[in-house]
Amino acid sequence: MARFEMMEAGVGAIGTAAQADVLLELGIMYATGRDCEIDVVAAHKWFNIAAIKGSARAAELRAELSGSMSKPEIARALREAREWMTMH
Repeated sequence: MARFEMMEAGVGAIGTAAQADVLLELGIMYATGRDCEIDVVAAHKWFNIAAIKGSARAAELRAELSGSMSKPEIARALREAREWMTMH
């Protein structure tokens, strides 16, 4: 499974809008299975983080995706997003 974690030291140097766009693309990648297996939990996680960074589109896609997810899946995605935000 293709994974792209933004752990480089220079990530903070790019603008917040650019960060949100990259995170939105990660969500889309996992939601559609582009270059990886479909993973709705990972997609929700990246949409959530992108929404926090200011992406209105990510917030829309997160809400849409949530409708097809179970409560435990949503809880796991929120937990993973919170963990990622704490570390970055």
